[in-house]
Amino acid sequence: MRKAQKKQAEDFVELLGQAHDEIRKEIEKKNIPTVLRLLADCQEGAMSLGELIEKTEGEDAATIPLLERYCEELYRIHEELAQGNPMGANKVYKNLRQWILKIKSSIRNEIKTRLEVVFLPYKASMWDSLESVWKAADADPDCDAYVIPIPYYDKKADGSLGTYHYEGYDLPHYVPVVHYDAYSFEDRKPDVVYIHNPYDYANYVTSVEPRFYSDELKKNTECLVYIPYYATSGGMAEGQSLCSAYLNVDYIIIQAEKYRKFFDPMVDRKKLVPLGSPKFDKVIHMCANPPEPPVGWKEKMAGKKVYFYNTSIQGMLGNTAGFLQKMEYVFKCFQEREDVCLLWRPHPLMESTFDSLRPMYKPLYNALRKAFISEDTGIYDDTPDIECAIAHSDAYIGDAGTSVTSLFGVAGKPIFILNNNIHTLPREDDWRGEVVNLTFDMWGNDRYHVTRNNQLWVSENNDYHYHFYMDLGIGYSAGGYYIRALEIKDTIYVLPGNAQNLLIIKDKKIRKIDFEIQITQVGAFWNYWYNEKYIFLLPNQYPLLIRFNIETEEIRYVDGVRQFNVRDVEGEWRTGGIQIYGNELVFASPEDNNFLFLDIDTLNSRILSSHSECNLGTQGMVPEGDNLWLMPLNGMTITCWNPKTEEVREYGDLPQNFKSIKWPHELECEERPFGMIALFKEKSSEGNEKENIVISPSWGNMYLTLDRETGKMEEWKPPIPFKNRGKNGYFVAGGMGGFVITIPQFGKAECRIWYAPERRLYDINLDTRECREVPIEFDYEDLKEHEPGFMEESEWLQYCLNENAFNSLIDFLDGAITGNQFDRERQLRAFSKINADTEGRCGERVHRFVKSSRR
Repeated sequence: MRKAQKKQAEDFVELLGQAHDEIRKEIEKKNIPTVLRLLADCQEGAMSLGELIEKTEGEDAATIPLLERYCEELYRIHEELAQGNPMGANKVYKNLRQWILKIKSSIRNEIKTRLEVVFLPYKASMWDSLESVWKAADADPDCDAYVIPIPYYDKKADGSLGTYHYEGYDLPHYVPVVHYDAYSFEDRKPDVVYIHNPYDYANYVTSVEPRFYSDELKKNTECLVYIPYYATSGGMAEGQSLCSAYLNVDYIIIQAEKYRKFFDPMVDRKKLVPLGSPKFDKVIHMCANPPEPPVGWKEKMAGKKVYFYNTSIQGMLGNTAGFLQKMEYVFKCFQEREDVCLLWRPHPLMESTFDSLRPMYKPLYNALRKAFISEDTGIYDDTPDIECAIAHSDAYIGDAGTSVTSLFGVAGKPIFILNNNIHTLPREDDWRGEVVNLTFDMWGNDRYHVTRNNQLWVSENNDYHYHFYMDLGIGYSAGGYYIRALEIKDTIYVLPGNAQNLLIIKDKKIRKIDFEIQITQVGAFWNYWYNEKYIFLLPNQYPLLIRFNIETEEIRYVDGVRQFNVRDVEGEWRTGGIQIYGNELVFASPEDNNFLFLDIDTLNSRILSSHSECNLGTQGMVPEGDNLWLMPLNGMTITCWNPKTEEVREYGDLPQNFKSIKWPHELECEERPFGMIALFKEKSSEGNEKENIVISPSWGNMYLTLDRETGKMEEWKPPIPFKNRGKNGYFVAGGMGGFVITIPQFGKAECRIWYAPERRLYDINLDTRECREVPIEFDYEDLKEHEPGFMEESEWLQYCLNENAFNSLIDFLDGAITGNQFDRERQLRAFSKINADTEGRCGERVHRFVKSSRR
């Protein structure tokens, strides 16, 4: 019996009990006609209740004989009273109450509640996120489970619904499907509804049929449950922290306890239930017992190692041109090899995403796909069942930001994370592009360098000749946990990027200063500022500015700065510049002409405006006496602003051929054109001083000089030819670099230039244009010795090997790994941290939990 029907039966028994109270009262009043009518009503009601129970439970239901005996007792009392025989009110009441208690107990204990549970998949390829729960519900004798695939639409560029899709016929053959038009939610009112699409109207690419949006479903069910269509290897995309369905569902099934913190505060924590992921259930079971491969696969796989190639939406949107070049490179690495087989499985929404968001690149993608298939490069997998492909694969290659990595992780198969910028095999010095990527200190304090693999390297003489010093001991091979190491007096301070702590090192002994844990995403801090007294840590996604007192180790948290300095502008997180001005740190807004001044001692703040109409967000500031030169985030005008006098001068007379090129999309724009300003004076042959202003580019295509009086800007050619981009994907560069001017060098012609595309540093005299390279050196063998290889990567990716100059794709195929070799048991231990159920029984646990919540 359905829960609603059982409640209806129980409510009806309660009404009978109330009628018995009335019968007793009317007998006491000797109002026999009313008593006879009430007895007849009770008998009629009992017969209706019996029909309901027979219909749902059958004629053999234990409650039926009790109802029959109850009706006989009603009839006996009715006849006695109708014949004028006196009956005591309490005796009648007790007799009837005795039978009602028996009926009530029988309904409660002997009639089992049957749940009607509905599953609403929309894409067949995502059915695995629901399947194991459906199997548990379908096997439950007290449950009626219905699978009702719902239609979805591609979205047009204007957001309206486009092409209709229905994939009900693509689900596995053993799944009985009910057409969505054949099931009335209004009439059936299912006890539980499961969904795996949380977006409702808010997805830019697709939309389910609007009548199946979560707010509509909730009108007709007591329990709406969202199970993520993805699994994660550690982190969660920012866009998953709050989706429209979260506000309407009763429960959200999450992989592990740690994921509670990923969700927006608006999401009620009682909704979050850490039971694992049904996606893991299927892959664990299928890898233990691989099915027969699809037609055409067996011949291509025979005697070869199979590499699952995953191309993700995130990877494609990040740098579409580079993504397509990467595909071509991967295909070439596998062509004409007899020992390996490439199994390529594009994301199921790849083509519709190209159509909606990158239509200009769709022909290139189609050409690559056509060539892959026609040239028989490998297996092209567009089947709805990803677990079958995983079961027949030996290893994963592809993007990091995808749930597929977690499936390979729990299956214990090697994960090789591709770098979509790399399109060639590494040449002799290409490792420099990855290793020699320094951040330069404003005081020239570059003695220590934090590498990408969380190691500390030292240049004993502060001359950029580095060797290994120590591991930072965090147990991860990557993750951007720390961005900088400062030596202050005889102590090393390692400053956080993604970490939420500060490391203090003395004599190679590490002491950790923990901060309040505020976020679970990446990107806690983006920069720092310090003097002899304080270190300020500048927040990115961490909600508070942190001031650390070097002498006392006092930590002060400052609210309001992050909200001012870091903002979501047109869907992109932007950070304004910072600069010291007297005793105040100045924080620029990234979207308007406002500035927050923070006293570094008192932490009192004030907000000023430059009132410049051209100043729409500032990415950097350069001090000059009482002036601040403002480098725009958006726009082609440089502003010189005096906060004390409020005087503003604007300079936008650029050379005709000056351009700002957005990286990595290579589109001309008006964003981030300028980098840094060098101001100095040179003496003429007559002994007069002449002011010089040279501006380095950010995304701009040239250095410039500026005449302060006329406002005219002209190209300034550095003594060596500069380009905007690196020679290959190992030397990634969004611009040509710029000035490295330490505080002691302000106002002088002598400074340095960092040439980012080649990772070279130069001493330069801007007056004489004399230039010499400052060698930056790492010992190659030292680097190889400390390359991590396969290892726990970060909190956001549990265990993998990253593609780089030391471990290329060909190295991976050949088994020639630098660093740790693959360790299956170590990988399984690492991935157990992000999976609440490692035995493949999440579906059973989810069904059991939801069923118990309905009692």
